[in-house]
Amino acid sequence: MIELKVDVDPAEAGFDAERLRRIDEHFDGYLERNLLPGYLAVVTRNGKVAHLASNGMRDIEAGLPVETDTIWRVFSMTKPVTSVAAMMLVEAGLIDLKDPISRWLPEFAEPRVFTAGSSVKMMTEPATEPIRLWHLLTHTAGLTYGFHRTHPVDSAYREAGFDWGTPPGLDLAGFSEAIARQPLLFQPGSEWNYSVATDILGRLVEVVSGQPLDAFFRERIFIPLGMTETGFQTDPDALGRLAALYVPHPATKAPFRHDEMGTVGRVAPSCFSGGGGLVATAGDYHRFTQMLLRGGELDGVRLLGPRTVRLMATNHLPGGVDLETYGSGVFSEAPYDGFGFGLGFSVLDDPVKAKTLASAGEFAWGGAASTAFWVDPDEDVTVLFFTQLLPSTTYPIRVELRNLVYQALVD
Repeated sequence: MIELKVDVDPAEAGFDAERLRRIDEHFDGYLERNLLPGYLAVVTRNGKVAHLASNGMRDIEAGLPVETDTIWRVFSMTKPVTSVAAMMLVEAGLIDLKDPISRWLPEFAEPRVFTAGSSVKMMTEPATEPIRLWHLLTHTAGLTYGFHRTHPVDSAYREAGFDWGTPPGLDLAGFSEAIARQPLLFQPGSEWNYSVATDILGRLVEVVSGQPLDAFFRERIFIPLGMTETGFQTDPDALGRLAALYVPHPATKAPFRHDEMGTVGRVAPSCFSGGGGLVATAGDYHRFTQMLLRGGELDGVRLLGPRTVRLMATNHLPGGVDLETYGSGVFSEAPYDGFGFGLGFSVLDDPVKAKTLASAGEFAWGGAASTAFWVDPDEDVTVLFFTQLLPSTTYPIRVELRNLVYQALVD
């Protein structure tokens, strides 16, 4: 188990300690208003933890507090892990970013694109461009999520059983085949839409590597990095440390236990969701972000080359446009003006346009239960935030946290 603790004086890391305490005060305010169950925030610089802020409950009903070893469902913070796995295969020469995915996933050999109609009666046309690996990594493949609820294809996903989860008993191979039967929202590469693309990417990792996704993650990423408590299922001996999952009560906004989705991370899944299935401790995910900050290496273990990480953390949207310009159905907690998208992360291109204190080149992502992380190579900063409140659009936590962190950086 990784012990997460403050290991540098904030002043030595360029932070004002009093200003850092504003993080605690701000999120304690959420608890005082009974809007969050509990939280944990981690701020690092130069690889050292300069600030830990935590309070509240990991399980309100059981009276269990948030602790540094609490286990969290990170949902879409799984996506960067899957993206790293795919790029490891690219580095090994097993696949190329421009390769059509149908080379390994024949179910995607002849995709069709929605042109008109409803989810009951859709008109489609053949795709003019094959879905390529970089389309999956950048969410430009034309895939979607059922929970977007903005397009007839979203409805078709829900009717097929893909809303916030996967039909019971379906494995990742079956998932890929079922999604391939649905039409695309748009021609591959023509727009950006947050989607199940990273789940399909996970299936691609399985086929190309010859390993189940959980085994690849464990053997190639988690064990090498010392991430001993990250996986698709919580160890039975550690279930008491898994945080409960909550949604805002429709009347009071108080955290209301969500037992149905709370099974995520408790039981072994039939489908290893590369887009949202992992649980992790803050200490484990801290190791992952430090590997990214250091250009793919940590404590003598190298997963990726530094040029690969730089490529991943570069905006790949055509013409360098941002998500607000290129997006078709952006699912986010805040406007994405000034943010592009790389190979698995959002990328901050223009802090002025984004109206943020953060640095150009920051790359980041978050999870459905309001978790978040970012890596700022310019300032040598990483930040993690954990709670368990669905959906992530409930409060502007990530915008607030960015301002709170950077106002404390005074060197």
